[in-house]
Amino acid sequence: MLTMTDSAATAVKNIVARVPDAGDGGLRIRDSGDGTGFELSVAPAPESEDTVVATSGAKVFLDEAANLALVDRILDAEVSQDGSVRFALATQG
Repeated sequence: MLTMTDSAATAVKNIVARVPDAGDGGLRIRDSGDGTGFELSVAPAPESEDTVVATSGAKVFLDEAANLALVDRILDAEVSQDGSVRFALATQG
């Protein structure tokens, strides 16, 4: 299952907190479907078939294809001085 570093969890919580309609939601990752990667969005709740990954209060919702593709990955984040976030995926283990 996808895991998150502490810095990724903090970044996810900060991003979700900036979206007024997100409530206690999370970051949704879905496979783009065209082989180019993933799409990220803030969602107030997971879709019915999503897998939920929670770390330190941060939630990531993975659609089925993203869950399969990211099963052995670690989500990390780097926050620049201007506040922009860059996510990266590494292989576990």
